Amino acid sequence: MSATPGRADARPDLPDNPPTPPVPPAPPPRPAPLAGNPRDSVRAALLIGACIGAVWLAGTALHAPPALIWAAALVLSTVCCWAVGVLPEPTATLLFFLCAVVFHIAPPTVVFSGFTSTAWWLMFGGAVTGVALRNTGLALRLADIIFHKRVGTYPQVIATVAGSAVGLAFLMPSTTGRVLLLMPIVLALSDRLGFAPGSNGRIGMVMTVALASYMPPTTILPANIPNSVLLGAANSLYHINLSYGSYLLLHFPVLGALKTVVLIWMICKLFPEKGPMAPQPATVRTAMGAQERVLAVILALAVAGFATDAWHGISPAWISLAACIICLLPGVGLVPPKALAEQVHLVPLIYVAGFLGLGAVVESTGLGSAISAGLLQVLPLAPGQTAANVGTIGAMGAVLGLLSTLPALPAVLTPLARDLATATGLPLESVLMLQVPVFSTVFFPYQSPPIVIAMQLGGVGLRHGTRLCLAMAAVTLVVLLPLDYVWWKLLGYLP
Repeated sequence: MSATPGRADARPDLPDNPPTPPVPPAPPPRPAPLAGNPRDSVRAALLIGACIGAVWLAGTALHAPPALIWAAALVLSTVCCWAVGVLPEPTATLLFFLCAVVFHIAPPTVVFSGFTSTAWWLMFGGAVTGVALRNTGLALRLADIIFHKRVGTYPQVIATVAGSAVGLAFLMPSTTGRVLLLMPIVLALSDRLGFAPGSNGRIGMVMTVALASYMPPTTILPANIPNSVLLGAANSLYHINLSYGSYLLLHFPVLGALKTVVLIWMICKLFPEKGPMAPQPATVRTAMGAQERVLAVILALAVAGFATDAWHGISPAWISLAACIICLLPGVGLVPPKALAEQVHLVPLIYVAGFLGLGAVVESTGLGSAISAGLLQVLPLAPGQTAANVGTIGAMGAVLGLLSTLPALPAVLTPLARDLATATGLPLESVLMLQVPVFSTVFFPYQSPPIVIAMQLGGVGLRHGTRLCLAMAAVTLVVLLPLDYVWWKLLGYLP
């Protein structure tokens, strides 16, 4: 047999095309990077341990019951985690829920009462209608109507947002409702102005809605929850009816109108946007579509229901929930199920439930009453020292406000009003009214759930909110409260 030409060394027992070597398996996918820094968890553990140790030492020295000590340790640890930001907000909130239930600090019905509160359902309903506002384009149209020819400069934008929030407080008695109505509109305007998420302009606009919806309206009856709680408690405990006109005259000029001006100035300083902005022409020139008209009717009816809740007795929360259900109805189509799942965020809902649950725990465990009674025994109150007495009562309220949410503050302070009036020699109505400067001054965002709701919906972090709240509190303490004291003296509320 002759050899194959050109293949003298070929072997007949091997195939012409040897097999391809096996491909090595692909390496497994790399795990996702860790969320956050592990050192944050260590810092959080150290902070919580320090809070527990401090409360335990103080409680033991004061011979407080162990149950009260553990309640105080939980409240202080949670508040510090929220204020400092060593843990993400939902993580700190869920940890509060777990510890409160596992260690029997309070019954589960109290711990989780935030999920059954009207404020939580008001937020949920407003979140759904906010999605409808964005999806239908009505938010952009309303932004055109409200802000057209009013956005020549950044301070003008902030002033318009603040004026809208304060003006709406005279018509809508729910702070959260105002936040949920204004936030989609303001975010739509922010997009039009080119303020990206995280920019100073967007942060400034969101924080304007947050603080202007709560701080100045504390001077308007019954625009906020603390106002309403004070109104009801004063009537039920002391048969004192706080009139709308006298309440407005006493509080609004300094803590309402002047504070709004200070807020506008402060936001422009802390979150500046340099350079003038050209007036924005209206971008929505077509007629309203069917979905926009339906949503406009729903919102108009909801706002009318909010404004007349004292007449018909239906909570704004259930009005908001009814509007939400209508938006979700098949055939109406304003919020499809997919948009409900993707655009209604769970984090702010958990966060708000935690704030409300914390206040309920403080009240149910008797922690707030115990702290108030203890402070009342050691405070330097004496008749005839008006300025010192006013400052002392304000400082006591500020301390209590740091341990719970501000809406719960009148429920704690009002029962002490008669004792405070006796100790100071001040009129009982004046002592009741002294609560307003306290719950209108916010040191940290967690003290006011509506502020937190606005920040969550606007995508603003706790650091920015804390920075602004502390700056506003400093100006309030140094400038506004002394002016308010002089105003009270002129009106005869203080001797």
